[in-house]
Amino acid sequence: MLLEETPWVLEAKSENERKKNIGLLFDLMRMKEQLSTTYDKLKQMQLDNGGFVWFKGGPDDRYITQYIVTGIGHLKKLKAYKTQGDGPLKAILETAIPYLDKKLKADYDELIRYKTKLTTYTPGYTTIQYLYMRSFFPEYPIAKASLTAYNYFRGRVQKTWTTQSKYMQGMTALALSRTADAVTPKAILKSLKETSISNEELGMYWKSNAGWYWYEAPIETQALLIEAFGEAGKDTATVDALKTWLLKNKQTNDWKTTKATAEACYALLLQGTQWLESDAKVEIRLGNTSIRSDEVKTEEGTGYFKQTIPAEKIGPDMGNITVTVNGQSSSPSWGAVYWQYFEDLDKITPSATPLKLVKKLFVEKNTDRGPVLEPVNEGDVLHVGDKIKVRVELRVDRDMEYIHMKDMRAACMEPVNVISQYKWQGGLGYYETTKDASTNFFFGWLPRGTYVFEYPLFVTHAGNFSNGITTIQCMYAPEFTSHSEGIRVSVE
Repeated sequence: MLLEETPWVLEAKSENERKKNIGLLFDLMRMKEQLSTTYDKLKQMQLDNGGFVWFKGGPDDRYITQYIVTGIGHLKKLKAYKTQGDGPLKAILETAIPYLDKKLKADYDELIRYKTKLTTYTPGYTTIQYLYMRSFFPEYPIAKASLTAYNYFRGRVQKTWTTQSKYMQGMTALALSRTADAVTPKAILKSLKETSISNEELGMYWKSNAGWYWYEAPIETQALLIEAFGEAGKDTATVDALKTWLLKNKQTNDWKTTKATAEACYALLLQGTQWLESDAKVEIRLGNTSIRSDEVKTEEGTGYFKQTIPAEKIGPDMGNITVTVNGQSSSPSWGAVYWQYFEDLDKITPSATPLKLVKKLFVEKNTDRGPVLEPVNEGDVLHVGDKIKVRVELRVDRDMEYIHMKDMRAACMEPVNVISQYKWQGGLGYYETTKDASTNFFFGWLPRGTYVFEYPLFVTHAGNFSNGITTIQCMYAPEFTSHSEGIRVSVE
């Protein structure tokens, strides 16, 4: 439980162990067992209609289904699995693809129903994602009932690609290139190149306003455009420049999300020159302190190394950092410098971001007028047996997707609700699960507005405790995060 609630400690202590665990990926028996388990988990998340849910108990989610099927397409492209035979992925595709074909037909039928002007209509993000996904699987013929819709939307993206974002333009180029259109992808890639920014150090990239929707994710966009220039454009030099930006964007030791990491790894494995064969030597100077890669132990294959400087040796001059790379290799080198420190949970103050959290505790007391909630303030004394109501007020100033909210609780309190389940409250659907030291909420869709969540606890132990904080984060745009203030509770 301690490691789950303080993941930075685990990261700090086991970096080398994490790297060594990569070797386990090549244990064939372990790999076979893990693949089988993963297939089973994936299949359990698929409904009878072929669609996937984000969390069990929720409705089928078209975007998540298209994302999963696209991921299987990536595995196919990397020749990581065979499309022939009766494999578990084939069983998933045989129901998921017809489900998505029907969704596309429903979109077309809706345009007809509302008498939309078909000659001026611009397809949306989900439709373009579908066309990109569908291009991986020509061996699965499009359902006859959906063929008219497919041909219409494919024709419209050919004519409206100039109005789309860079991410959508890349998907359009790949989808059309794989379906016998050589002209439009060439025009798209030419336009992308003309609007790009090139930098000797940072590589090639585009100005973009990163947002909280899936189609505004910067890492996924760059990875997709690497695939587009590599496959549809056959342009190795541009692909290498795009890969440079992708690697330079890597912050500290991890890309921001597992989703971004998966997309980036796919793009790096698929296209461009091999950069792992590097003989570069790196010297890092922090003020008067020098660290050389040829004087420390580096990891075989990647050249990775890490140096930790104790607090007593850190001085102001270390803010002046220079990095020098020597060697014949053309591959980039990258890394990060970061500062870690600790603070007591009850001394944390609220953060000011687009997400605002206020956490309050109330004691529920029975009176002649019925149950009454009395607020718990700093310095108030609780008693063993008290029933506590936790109230979390969430304010969000814009629509967001795929949000995780985690509410920590004092060690002296035990939850009443311990059953994980999908809930519906005030027009908002979410998945709630109780862990050893926190209650977690997962929102597939969080519209702009103010929301109040309440759940009961009972006080079980006497003493003085930290009540923790409530944190919230957009899973696929981690820069959108916030937390409440921390307080202490005293129990007699």
